[in-house]
Amino acid sequence: MKASRIFALAVGAMLAATVACAGEITVVSNVGGPEGPLFVDGNLYYVGWVSNTLSKWDGKTSMVLNDAPGCGHNGLALTKQKTFLIACTNDPGAIIEVDMTGKQLRKWDTDSNDKKLEGGINDVVVTANGGAYATIFGPYVGLPTGVIGRILYLAPGSQKWVEVADDLNYANGIGVSPDQKTLYVSQTVGNCILKFTIDADGSLSHRTNFALLNVLVRNRVESWWLGPDSMKIDAKGNIYVAQWFGGKILKLSAEGKLLHVFKIAAGYGTTNVAFGEGERDLYVSVVKDPNDAKAVGRIVKIPNVN
Repeated sequence: MKASRIFALAVGAMLAATVACAGEITVVSNVGGPEGPLFVDGNLYYVGWVSNTLSKWDGKTSMVLNDAPGCGHNGLALTKQKTFLIACTNDPGAIIEVDMTGKQLRKWDTDSNDKKLEGGINDVVVTANGGAYATIFGPYVGLPTGVIGRILYLAPGSQKWVEVADDLNYANGIGVSPDQKTLYVSQTVGNCILKFTIDADGSLSHRTNFALLNVLVRNRVESWWLGPDSMKIDAKGNIYVAQWFGGKILKLSAEGKLLHVFKIAAGYGTTNVAFGEGERDLYVSVVKDPNDAKAVGRIVKIPNVN
């Protein structure tokens, strides 16, 4: 074989490793349990629940900012004070606050009733007024038998997380509408998304069904664990939700209409999504194989659609 032919094949292999399909580009690879991507001031931040880390990618290289064994970093949110809230999914769970260098500032491991966060904290979102909501998931082992999911709320200026909803079937991703009037939450088991009205004091009311994902798209596999994972909401109020075991990001309108399906080639354990500059691109965290105990995955970048 000629040297030019060998070179061409080598280049092709490298490109294939970086570009999984048209428009899908790997920006970070070999992440243990990739989750929680956030694009802040030109940098991509993300966590890993297997690696127990918060990392930063500056467009060229990645560096670990926070390494907290036993946390199981799973969700990430930016506060109004430019700190991060990290959801610790290892059971019993916790919520830690770190500065943008990764230094831990505080930690919560109980709610306002001194109840341990059994089931693990799965995700967290910050509201426009500086409050925050977090979800409690449940044991991810075998069959999902315990319906113990809860939603916690941290009021602006408060130091205690208060329970505002319970009896959720593995509460996962959580998001707030741009007008701050509606809270969406994923129920992974059951493959559905619920919505609540956010009252003036931060409490929740009018719990209703919002979307049943297997009605919107055909299930990739049949599994108890196939369902919505984490989500983000754009400036227009559209919901972008990752489907664990589904290998997809679904874009839904505020009315629950399916607007677009982003199929992810890098794996079918899609966990979360973040908006790039001007919401023109999406950063998707994905595990290649959800059955992999090490949850090896990556962050990919794909173009958004209007």
